[in-house]
Amino acid sequence: MNQKGSTAEEWAAQFLQQQGLTLIARNYRCRFGEIDAIARDGTTLIFMEVRWRQRTSSLLIESIDARKQRCWWLTAQHYLARHGLPAHCRFDVLLLEGSHCHLRHWLQNVELGAFSRGSY
Repeated sequence: MNQKGSTAEEWAAQFLQQQGLTLIARNYRCRFGEIDAIARDGTTLIFMEVRWRQRTSSLLIESIDARKQRCWWLTAQHYLARHGLPAHCRFDVLLLEGSHCHLRHWLQNVELGAFSRGSY
């Protein structure tokens, strides 16, 4: 990961904790892919994707293509199976922009597949 990506993920981790979430893992990797952050909100487990761009761009959302969504889903399933956790979870996306990681959007409980249908 490059330095800017690392900075964005660090900002995201701090932001999630400020929102009252408990950060469980960062950069969880398995053979299917990677999840940037995993957090808990009460009894809900959140699988978080962090997207950052230096300049404002609508391409932040489009960059989460069908392949990435499939990897995200499989990696989450791997995490749940490995840790024996309940399947009550959601997928969130933090969209950041600018050199200071300005929060553009926090998409909560996204439906995988919705990106390609233009729902966001």
